[in-house]
Amino acid sequence: MVEKVYVTYNEVSSGLGTALVTPDGQERARANRQQVHKLCQASADQILSEFKPKLMIAIGGGGYVPARILRSFLKRPSAPNIPIQAIGLSLYEQLPSSKPSDPVEAPGTKVTRTQWLDLSSLEMTNLVGKNILIVDEVDDTRTTLEYAVRELQKDVETAAQKLGSNEKTQFSIFVLHNKEKPKKGHLPQDMMDGGRYLAAKTVSDVWICYPWEATYAPPLSSAPIMRV
Repeated sequence: MVEKVYVTYNEVSSGLGTALVTPDGQERARANRQQVHKLCQASADQILSEFKPKLMIAIGGGGYVPARILRSFLKRPSAPNIPIQAIGLSLYEQLPSSKPSDPVEAPGTKVTRTQWLDLSSLEMTNLVGKNILIVDEVDDTRTTLEYAVRELQKDVETAAQKLGSNEKTQFSIFVLHNKEKPKKGHLPQDMMDGGRYLAAKTVSDVWICYPWEATYAPPLSSAPIMRV
């Protein structure tokens, strides 16, 4: 997927800075590591003051790196690091391409679990009554986020019933980028009304290539950089 970004394409203005237009007409932009760090840093104070997370759940694979970076900015003196747990969800599917070495990906229609919390262990009981921050890199169609929130809520409710607990578990969401587009998925209204959704930056509907997706280190000048 990422290899397409590092060849020569026409350039257009996307609202993210300069984006590439691929031969198939798709706009793409590249986010670098420094920008990801800055977005996490700029969001940390608001997350601490409003969400007060006691646990993070990273959605893989895009949420792993932002969650780990964010944890460093959430750390406060004398306070322990916020634990990170991981789930794996896949929505994107590979589309046919004229070049086998140059695959194209697009949002699919079905979310597939590739990794989940161990419901038979203490992991689920540790979630009950906590403020939990779900982290992903991008809110595209919102389908993956909807699935994650819905399924985690169900699992926590089951764990709470087994414990006989009435403690409230509250989920919040942090993403690096929210794409300004109609969403197929929907998040709980109380989450949206309660301000428990935070996107560090809202961007136009372009394909964003993140540094952890690259299969090799490209020359710094070979792809446009998004403005933070």
